[in-house]
Amino acid sequence: QVHLVESGGGLVQAGSSLTLSCKAPRAITSTFNPLTLNWYRQAPGKQRDLVASITSTGATNYIDSVKGRFTISRDNRRKTMYLQMSSLKPEDTGVYTCNTPLQAANNDWGQGTQVTVWGQGTQVTVSP
Repeated sequence: QVHLVESGGGLVQAGSSLTLSCKAPRAITSTFNPLTLNWYRQAPGKQRDLVASITSTGATNYIDSVKGRFTISRDNRRKTMYLQMSSLKPEDTGVYTCNTPLQAANNDWGQGTQVTVWGQGTQVTVSP
């Protein structure tokens, strides 16, 4: 089965920004434009959740926890979808996968890209 290919993940500090890309391989570029495309996230030990979606006409939808921080977009000429993430939080950590609703319903997934957000820590002072 042919999958969309994700890239752009990394290890970042809380408050940082990151942009993920999702590119259609040559085998499915001819069918890319009419597709609704989704970004999913699977946090450690949790189920995979839908984070954002974009239709063929550019209508977008987001889960509440990322509204105002994440922006999904697509470039049909480049056969690529993007997820711009800002003000990242440790709870945004997970494997991000892009997919079509049909392949997701068939439990057919690509590799995804890992995003790890580490916190700023807390000061600990030990008095003698």
